[in-house]
Amino acid sequence: MAGAMAVGAFTVNSCLYNVDGGQRAVMFDTLRGGILPDVRGEGTHFMVPVIQRPIVLDVRTRPREIPSVTGTKDLQMVNIKLRVLWRPIIEKLPRLYRELGTDFDERVLPSIGNEVLKSVVAQYNAEELLSKRAEVSQRIKEEMMKRGENFHLTLDDVAITHLTFGREFMKAIEAKQVASQEAERQQWVVRRAEQERQAVVTRAEGEAEAASIITNAMDKTGNAIIEVRRIDAAKEIAQKLAGSRNIVYLPGGGTGSSGGGSREGSPGLLLNIDGK
Repeated sequence: MAGAMAVGAFTVNSCLYNVDGGQRAVMFDTLRGGILPDVRGEGTHFMVPVIQRPIVLDVRTRPREIPSVTGTKDLQMVNIKLRVLWRPIIEKLPRLYRELGTDFDERVLPSIGNEVLKSVVAQYNAEELLSKRAEVSQRIKEEMMKRGENFHLTLDDVAITHLTFGREFMKAIEAKQVASQEAERQQWVVRRAEQERQAVVTRAEGEAEAASIITNAMDKTGNAIIEVRRIDAAKEIAQKLAGSRNIVYLPGGGTGSSGGGSREGSPGLLLNIDGK
């Protein structure tokens, strides 16, 4: 009795199989021509032992990184990496397994990734890959999605994660930046020299105009304008001396007669005596 129950339990167990969450199953039937067209969902299912064999496949979204070395439009080599989030189309699982097996991602994604990268990158210059990175990434994504549908794969997201150029190109960029900075500095020097020249010209024109005004005034009034300037200068000097404590005035000799003759007095002296 116990043996019969054990045999029965083994038979029932061999007729059942489970499909876990995030998985689907396709059935291989030896009597009905191989892979059956229907897809089994999550849960426990019945099968005929020996005749039928379930193949369980993962249908969750998975990441894949695709590296590639390709050339740009201006013949610069670039190292680029794509990160692809992909998953199989559930309704196409029987055909996908029949055509590519269980390792379909290894067979499909590297080949279409390299092909799309080479075709898209070749349409841009090296500098455009940097300045138009979003546009390049969008074009790669669109092309990858189109190619993925041909192999029954859905690509949820495609993004450029790594982008580097050869050493020669990086040196050329650095040299170009240095040259651009030097050109800007030279332009600044030229602008500064031009401003200084304009300032000198303006100052010379002002002095020439002032000299012309003085000349015209002297022609009209004679030396009167010089006397006015002398008086103004004397007033300014007197104001400065009046505020100083170390200035001593020594009067000159007065006007007198000696030996029957007259002599004009000598001018007075201003002494600056340092107080210590």
